[in-house]
Amino acid sequence: MTADPKTIAVIGGTGAEGRGLALRWASAGHRVLIGSRDAGRAAEAANAMRATVPDAKIEGMESYAAADAAQVVVLAVPYAAQLETAHRIAPALVGKILIDVTVPLMPPKVSTVQLPPEGSCVVRLQKELGEGVRVVSAFQNVSAHKLSDPAYAIACDVLVCSDSKGARETVIKLAADAGLRGINAGPLANSAAAEAMTSLLIWINRAYKIPDAGLSITGLP
Repeated sequence: MTADPKTIAVIGGTGAEGRGLALRWASAGHRVLIGSRDAGRAAEAANAMRATVPDAKIEGMESYAAADAAQVVVLAVPYAAQLETAHRIAPALVGKILIDVTVPLMPPKVSTVQLPPEGSCVVRLQKELGEGVRVVSAFQNVSAHKLSDPAYAIACDVLVCSDSKGARETVIKLAADAGLRGINAGPLANSAAAEAMTSLLIWINRAYKIPDAGLSITGLP
């Protein structure tokens, strides 16, 4: 169990990636708020998660309300919805850490790297939200279906990028609470590597007919 429980809002927590992270953080003792445009859908998802993790502190609510009540907010929505969702909850993000899981995948060529003109979709988001929000890029390269089982040990590292050293450190600890090794990967501009890596991993999965290629940093203790 975590020694530093937080209230974490997962916006897009009804999706596979958000649901998996929410389950793992709730299992570690954090209070988790599932945020969705549809409060009813969020409540249904929270109820299902509580059935999976007994005694977990998981609640469902509308996205803005979830972000407003949280200390840390996670954006786990599709690329097409990234900016619109972030702008909609922006006033609730001021002074907080926003963990962005977004990857610029553009169907049908999701296995081809297609970064935005800014070089990184998370860098673009930081510019849109301003310095009042500490944006952190993380969790782009972790298999969603493995996240969904809190007891499963995932052999995949998490690249954590942010222009805020303190925010990076916080998210590395949250990665550990989720059973993952967070790697200090430097400033937010370096998020371009993690975002591009997702398309590369999708290509590798298809080429080698495997479900969940991941990233592991060698040479560390």
